[in-house]
Formats: sequence, structure tokens, C-alpha cells
Amino acid sequence: MVNSIEELLNHITPEIYQQLKQSVELGKWPTGQLLSKEQRQLCLQAVIVYEQKNINPEERTGYIPPKENIHCGSAGVIVDDQEQPLHFKR
Repeated sequence: MVNSIEELLNHITPEIYQQLKQSVELGKWPTGQLLSKEQRQLCLQAVIVYEQKNINPEERTGYIPPKENIHCGSAGVIVDDQEQPLHFKR
């Protein structure tokens, strides 16, 4: 028997994870019954917790790849591994 939400989340198998994820995406259970707004939110939370523990960051729901840093001032603040001064307009 599961005694806490944390214990329940620790028992999610890859198959359950896939079913929860699909249910959130489609808005219905595998049986075809619609999810309530609260059920959808709880399923999404379970999916996120599972992914945090078991899935590489690049493969997680909602992953946005980082963009290359764009610095203020002139382009290329670091050139040839040497810092260059920033020039601010007055």
C-alpha cells in the first residue's frame, strides 16, 4: 500500500509514464473517458516528476534548448580566449 504521494510517484513505471503522458496530450484516459481539469493537472505533475528523475533534460516535456549567449556591447566579447573591453554609448 502507498502511504504518501512521494511513494506513489516512486512507483511510476515507464509504461504508466507513457500512459499518463498520452492522457495529458489527448485529454482522455486510455479507456476514452475524458480527464477533468484537475486530473489533467495532476497527471502532468506526475509526468514532470517522473521526467526529472528518469529522463535526460533534452527529452523532457517542455524542453527548450539554450540559446547562445548574446552579450551587450560589441559582438564577440571574448575573442581568441581573451577578454575584450565593452564599449558603452553615452
